Amino acid sequence: MVIDIAYWTRVLKRIIIAVVSIIAVYLAFKLAIFYIPFLIAFIISLIVEPIIRSVVKKTKLTRKTSAIIVLLFVFTVLIGLIIWGIASVISEASNLLQGLNGYIEKGYQQIQWFIDNMDFEKIKIPEQVYGIVQNSLGDVVSTISNWVRGTLTSLLNGLTQLPIIGIYIIITLLATYFICTDKLYILDQMEHHLPKLWIKKLKIHLKELTVTLGGYLKAEVILIIISFIEVLVGLYIFKFIGFNIQYPLLAALGIGFVDALPILGSGTVMVPWAIISAINGDIRLAIALLILYTIVLVVRQLLEPRIVSGQIGIHPIFTLIAMYTGFKFAGVIGLLFGPIILIILKNIFGTLIDKGVVKTILDRG
Repeated sequence: MVIDIAYWTRVLKRIIIAVVSIIAVYLAFKLAIFYIPFLIAFIISLIVEPIIRSVVKKTKLTRKTSAIIVLLFVFTVLIGLIIWGIASVISEASNLLQGLNGYIEKGYQQIQWFIDNMDFEKIKIPEQVYGIVQNSLGDVVSTISNWVRGTLTSLLNGLTQLPIIGIYIIITLLATYFICTDKLYILDQMEHHLPKLWIKKLKIHLKELTVTLGGYLKAEVILIIISFIEVLVGLYIFKFIGFNIQYPLLAALGIGFVDALPILGSGTVMVPWAIISAINGDIRLAIALLILYTIVLVVRQLLEPRIVSGQIGIHPIFTLIAMYTGFKFAGVIGLLFGPIILIILKNIFGTLIDKGVVKTILDRG
């Protein structure tokens, strides 16, 4: 049997390139988490870039002056919102922690009432299975309560470390300033220090990534912020008019986080919340929540076609797999970054995917 050395060398080379690229993207993800202030600064710079260009065009000021004017306004608003947000989250999280045992007990009692009122004899469920279900539900409630308690405790510990938060905020603000004002200088330095072949390939991939990933991130951030503001304002209005809304900011943050996840949306939280409220007899709150969700959904449907220039071209099942993989590797934060890594990999291996991955790697041509 004659072994085609050239063919198998080519196959091995393609496999190594694919594996190295995947490892590089994974390491880039880890670095992005490590350098989170710079990632936030990059996203902010993407959002304010059109505003800076508009100011330059209309006022004839230099880019640096225009960037400083825009960023001063943006930073003032951001710092004010951060101070208010930290104070509100600490207050709400502390109150929720204090009353958590009561809420968990109430939830367990409702589940127990539901089990007790089910006619297990009619559906012929053995008593052993009934006991297992009861114990399992108790374990689920206990697990959820421990997770919520741990999350809130970690959140409070993080927010009360003001010096560290201050350092993160200052670094983020400075990084945003330098990215916005010295964009051309940063690009020139990259060209100066990196090999020409790298620059050529980087330009191609960065241009495509800016169009796909950059556009996707910017659009999603804008849509999420709009949805978060709508939910936050709506919940505070409900609270002021006497509805049972005790933690509007925490609830809005939770809904905003879920809304940021592909496939899922704000309805994943708001619809079950409305159903539970209706079951508990609070019909007014249930109707109000459904009306608020309808408003959020309609506004998103109206804005999304205008803000998002095109689809990312990935089937929901692959997005779901990316979310699950991200969750297994990095926990809750991985749910957000999994689809982003998938978009990057699709961009890098676009041609390979279109032709068929295995077919292309093992192709003799």
